[in-house]
Amino acid sequence: MFLSVFDMFKVGIGPSSSHTMGPMVAAARFLDTMRASPFHFAGLRASLHGSLAFTGVGHATDRATILGLAGFTPAEYDAEKAEAVLNKIHETGQIDFDGATLKFDPKSDMIFDYDTRLTGHANGMMLMATDAQGDVVLRETYYSIGGGFVMTEAELAAGKDSAEGAPVPFPFKSAAEMLEMARASGKNIAQMKRANEISRNGEVHLREGSKRLWQVMTDCIDRGLATDGILPGGLNVKRRAKGIHDALLAERGMNQQAPHTINDWMSVYAMAVNEENAAGGQVVTAPTNGAAGVMPATLRYYLDHVPGASEAHIEDFLLTAAAIGGLVKFNASISGAEAGCQAEVGSAAAMSAAGLCAVLGGTPEQVENAAEIALEHHLGMTCDPVKGLVQVPCIERNGLGAIKAVSAASLALRGDGTHLVPLDACIETMRQTGADMSEKYKETSLGGLAVNVPNC
Repeated sequence: MFLSVFDMFKVGIGPSSSHTMGPMVAAARFLDTMRASPFHFAGLRASLHGSLAFTGVGHATDRATILGLAGFTPAEYDAEKAEAVLNKIHETGQIDFDGATLKFDPKSDMIFDYDTRLTGHANGMMLMATDAQGDVVLRETYYSIGGGFVMTEAELAAGKDSAEGAPVPFPFKSAAEMLEMARASGKNIAQMKRANEISRNGEVHLREGSKRLWQVMTDCIDRGLATDGILPGGLNVKRRAKGIHDALLAERGMNQQAPHTINDWMSVYAMAVNEENAAGGQVVTAPTNGAAGVMPATLRYYLDHVPGASEAHIEDFLLTAAAIGGLVKFNASISGAEAGCQAEVGSAAAMSAAGLCAVLGGTPEQVENAAEIALEHHLGMTCDPVKGLVQVPCIERNGLGAIKAVSAASLALRGDGTHLVPLDACIETMRQTGADMSEKYKETSLGGLAVNVPNC
């Protein structure tokens, strides 16, 4: 099994990897399908199902789908240009496609289907192209399966191994296999993951790509720490990261500063990222947008607050985290709509704990233990965003996820790597818990805080 670090971590836009980035990617893929088709098209239509329908407005899923059909992609998103194109589409009821003009009225052709659940995944959508009579002549079903990953109905039915590609040196599919390969090779997890990456894409790609990922992450933190105001969406949630950060800076050097203040630093880094995400800013899926703040916060904590920390270890952190994230995605889920927030913030905390443990000198066994501790203590966490927005409880939840990640890494480093619950068992438990969880608590905003907190 191979999942690249650049599949696990994607540069994109907020507020959601599965509900914003995924639909935009799906729409871009549909345009390619149209280009390969012999039909002559006159119009476009889109329908959202399951969680994409129930929380689509709050996640800007309709907007992302329309912009994807207009040719925008998350990695090269231009906010100013997108706004102008979107306004034009709403005014004219048309989308430009390769020099042609296709009918698309957002009021009638962007459909929120709350009644029809597609069978492959909670995040389902259908994209259609029509002829001059308005009849559908091309249709494709897509599933946004979390973290910006998109699969067609056929790809999903074909199974997880359908796009394996060429063999890699260390093809571990479980934590047990990962540890056994580490023992046999004498390599740590980052070294094995690095060998896999280089075998596919080369050393330069890995080095330069890792630098860009961290640059986007840390820039996102800095923007969040410097920006205040009210987040969009109608909840009137106030940005807090800047105010907390300003207070923390003012308190530096005070003799009576409490030791637990370090938790505020971790929280404020994470909250800065997720406030940017909620505002539609540029983030890195880590492994999702809803959990995008945990890893940057943990890594920034390491670099800015841990004596002896070095930027030379950033790549090892990312590689180790990606290895753990790949195991979670392959054997369970990173989608809140499929398994609740345990699959998003829980996975992010496990990945971050593993990365931190690794750069602090942990053995592969201690790294696996760190990931297990962090994930275990997110088991059962629901996804119940108020008004379908990635704001409450998501922003604070990322801060607590970072704190748990650091605590898990520290606990693991205090031991020798031996522990009762294997990471594989914890991942499987998360999968089972997600399967048993009521749909109300899986990113539909039909239960929990979403219905018990007034949102207007």
